[in-house]
Amino acid sequence: KDKPDRLDVFEALLVFDLLLRMTKALTEADGPSWREKLPPIPTVPLSVREKLAQQAAANQAQHDKDVKKAQALKEEGNALVKKGEYQKAVEKYTQSLKHNGSEVTTYTNRALCFLSLKQYRDAIRDCSDALRMDGSNVKALYRRAQAHKELKDIKACVDDLNSLLKVEPKNTAALKLLQEVQKK
Repeated sequence: KDKPDRLDVFEALLVFDLLLRMTKALTEADGPSWREKLPPIPTVPLSVREKLAQQAAANQAQHDKDVKKAQALKEEGNALVKKGEYQKAVEKYTQSLKHNGSEVTTYTNRALCFLSLKQYRDAIRDCSDALRMDGSNVKALYRRAQAHKELKDIKACVDDLNSLLKVEPKNTAALKLLQEVQKK
Protein backbone atom coordinates (compact mmCIF):
# COMPACT_ATOMS: atom_id res chain seq x y z
CA LYS A 1 0.00 0.00 0.00
CA ASP A 2 2.77 2.47 0.90
CA LYS A 3 4.77 1.94 -2.27
CA PRO A 4 2.03 2.94 -4.75
CA ASP A 5 1.27 6.05 -2.68
CA ARG A 6 4.91 7.06 -2.62
CA LEU A 7 5.18 6.35 -6.33
CA ASP A 8 2.06 8.46 -7.03
CA VAL A 9 3.53 11.33 -5.02
CA PHE A 10 6.89 11.03 -6.74
CA GLU A 11 5.27 10.93 -10.19
CA ALA A 12 3.12 13.95 -9.37
CA LEU A 13 6.18 15.90 -8.28
CA LEU A 14 8.01 14.94 -11.49
CA VAL A 15 5.04 16.09 -13.60
CA PHE A 16 4.83 19.32 -11.64
CA ASP A 17 8.56 19.97 -12.15
CA LEU A 18 8.25 19.21 -15.86
CA LEU A 19 5.32 21.61 -16.18
CA LEU A 20 7.26 24.38 -14.47
CA ARG A 21 10.16 23.87 -16.87
CA MET A 22 7.84 23.83 -19.89
CA THR A 23 6.09 27.00 -18.70
CA LYS A 24 9.39 28.80 -18.35
CA ALA A 25 10.62 27.67 -21.78
CA LEU A 26 7.36 28.62 -23.53
CA THR A 27 7.25 32.01 -21.81
CA GLU A 28 10.80 32.71 -22.94
CA ALA A 29 10.02 31.59 -26.51
CA ASP A 30 6.52 33.04 -27.13
CA GLY A 31 5.88 35.46 -24.29
CA PRO A 32 2.72 35.34 -22.16
CA SER A 33 0.44 34.54 -25.15
CA TRP A 34 1.66 30.93 -25.28
CA ARG A 35 -1.04 29.95 -22.76
CA GLU A 36 -3.80 30.68 -25.27
CA LYS A 37 -2.40 27.97 -27.56
CA LEU A 38 -2.47 25.18 -24.94
CA PRO A 39 -5.16 23.25 -23.09
CA PRO A 40 -5.45 23.93 -19.34
CA ILE A 41 -2.44 22.79 -17.29
CA PRO A 42 -3.23 20.24 -14.59
CA THR A 43 -2.12 20.99 -11.05
CA VAL A 44 -0.97 18.64 -8.30
CA PRO A 45 -4.22 17.17 -6.99
CA LEU A 46 -5.26 18.04 -3.48
CA SER A 47 -5.37 14.33 -2.64
CA VAL A 48 -1.65 14.02 -3.40
CA ARG A 49 -0.84 17.03 -1.23
CA GLU A 50 -2.98 15.56 1.55
CA LYS A 51 -1.14 12.23 1.26
CA LEU A 52 2.18 14.04 1.53
CA ALA A 53 1.02 15.88 4.64
CA GLN A 54 -0.35 12.66 6.18
CA GLN A 55 2.89 10.80 5.49
CA ALA A 56 4.94 13.61 7.01
CA ALA A 57 2.70 13.65 10.10
CA ALA A 58 2.89 9.85 10.43
CA ASN A 59 6.68 9.94 10.09
CA GLN A 60 6.94 12.65 12.74
CA ALA A 61 4.63 10.73 15.08
CA GLN A 62 6.72 7.56 14.67
CA HIS A 63 9.92 9.53 15.27
CA ASP A 64 8.47 11.07 18.44
CA LYS A 65 7.38 7.62 19.64
CA ASP A 66 10.84 6.19 18.95
CA VAL A 67 12.55 9.04 20.83
CA LYS A 68 10.32 8.52 23.87
CA LYS A 69 10.91 4.75 23.84
CA ALA A 70 14.66 5.31 23.48
CA GLN A 71 14.65 7.72 26.42
CA ALA A 72 12.75 5.25 28.62
CA LEU A 73 15.17 2.43 27.75
CA LYS A 74 18.17 4.70 28.40
CA GLU A 75 16.78 5.57 31.83
CA GLU A 76 16.35 1.86 32.58
CA GLY A 77 19.99 1.38 31.58
CA ASN A 78 21.04 4.24 33.85
CA ALA A 79 19.23 2.62 36.79
CA LEU A 80 21.00 -0.69 36.09
CA VAL A 81 24.40 1.07 36.01
CA LYS A 82 23.71 2.51 39.46
CA LYS A 83 23.14 -1.06 40.67
CA GLY A 84 26.36 -2.23 39.01
CA GLU A 85 24.49 -4.44 36.53
CA TYR A 86 26.57 -3.44 33.52
CA GLN A 87 25.68 -6.29 31.16
CA LYS A 88 21.95 -5.69 31.62
CA ALA A 89 22.54 -1.97 31.16
CA VAL A 90 24.35 -2.67 27.87
CA GLU A 91 21.26 -4.53 26.67
CA LYS A 92 18.98 -1.59 27.57
CA TYR A 93 21.28 0.93 25.91
CA THR A 94 21.48 -1.26 22.80
CA GLN A 95 17.68 -1.41 22.61
CA SER A 96 17.54 2.35 23.12
CA LEU A 97 19.91 2.95 20.21
CA LYS A 98 17.68 0.86 17.94
CA HIS A 99 14.94 3.43 18.55
CA ASN A 100 17.18 6.49 18.40
CA GLY A 101 20.68 5.98 17.06
CA SER A 102 21.61 9.64 17.32
CA GLU A 103 21.61 9.96 21.12
CA VAL A 104 25.25 10.68 22.04
CA THR A 105 24.81 10.07 25.77
CA THR A 106 23.48 6.57 25.16
CA TYR A 107 26.73 5.71 23.36
CA THR A 108 28.87 7.21 26.12
CA ASN A 109 26.83 5.45 28.81
CA ARG A 110 27.17 2.12 27.04
CA ALA A 111 30.90 2.79 26.66
CA LEU A 112 31.12 3.20 30.45
CA CYS A 113 29.53 -0.24 30.82
CA PHE A 114 31.93 -1.75 28.30
CA LEU A 115 34.85 -0.30 30.26
CA SER A 116 33.50 -1.88 33.45
CA LEU A 117 33.10 -5.20 31.61
CA LYS A 118 36.65 -4.90 30.23
CA GLN A 119 35.29 -4.87 26.67
CA TYR A 120 37.65 -2.13 25.62
CA ARG A 121 37.26 -2.39 21.84
CA ASP A 122 33.49 -2.07 22.21
CA ALA A 123 34.01 0.98 24.43
CA ILE A 124 36.25 2.54 21.78
CA ARG A 125 33.65 1.85 19.09
CA ASP A 126 30.88 3.51 21.09
CA CYS A 127 33.03 6.51 21.97
CA SER A 128 34.03 6.90 18.33
CA ASP A 129 30.36 6.77 17.30
CA ALA A 130 29.57 9.46 19.88
CA LEU A 131 32.47 11.59 18.66
CA ARG A 132 31.26 11.37 15.06
CA MET A 133 28.10 13.12 16.27
CA ASP A 134 29.78 15.45 18.78
CA GLY A 135 33.50 15.80 18.14
CA SER A 136 34.19 17.56 21.44
CA ASN A 137 32.25 15.28 23.77
CA VAL A 138 34.37 15.17 26.92
CA LYS A 139 32.99 11.87 28.24
CA ALA A 140 33.55 10.14 24.91
CA LEU A 141 37.13 11.42 24.69
CA TYR A 142 37.90 10.44 28.29
CA ARG A 143 36.34 6.99 28.09
CA ARG A 144 38.03 6.25 24.78
CA ALA A 145 41.33 7.36 26.32
CA GLN A 146 40.72 4.96 29.22
CA ALA A 147 40.04 2.10 26.81
CA HIS A 148 43.16 2.90 24.77
CA LYS A 149 45.20 2.90 27.99
CA GLU A 150 43.89 -0.55 28.92
CA LEU A 151 44.77 -1.82 25.44
CA LYS A 152 48.28 -0.34 25.88
CA ASP A 153 47.76 2.11 22.99
CA ILE A 154 49.41 5.00 24.79
CA LYS A 155 49.66 7.26 21.73
CA ALA A 156 45.92 7.05 21.06
CA CYS A 157 45.25 7.57 24.76
CA VAL A 158 47.41 10.70 24.86
CA ASP A 159 45.83 12.01 21.63
CA ASP A 160 42.33 11.69 23.10
CA LEU A 161 43.39 13.32 26.37
CA ASN A 162 45.01 16.22 24.50
CA SER A 163 41.81 16.68 22.47
CA LEU A 164 39.80 16.65 25.69
CA LEU A 165 42.10 19.18 27.33
CA LYS A 166 41.63 21.56 24.40
CA VAL A 167 37.91 21.55 25.26
CA GLU A 168 38.33 21.53 29.07
CA PRO A 169 41.89 22.58 29.97
CA LYS A 170 41.36 22.10 33.72
CA ASN A 171 39.70 18.67 33.60
CA THR A 172 41.36 17.04 36.61
CA ALA A 173 40.55 13.45 35.65
CA ALA A 174 42.10 13.94 32.20
CA LEU A 175 45.15 15.71 33.62
CA LYS A 176 45.64 12.89 36.14
CA LEU A 177 45.29 10.16 33.49
CA LEU A 178 47.65 12.02 31.14
CA GLN A 179 50.25 12.30 33.89
CA GLU A 180 49.81 8.60 34.68
CA VAL A 181 50.30 7.38 31.10
CA GLN A 182 53.21 9.71 30.45
CA LYS A 183 55.10 8.13 33.38
CA LYS A 184 55.04 4.77 31.62
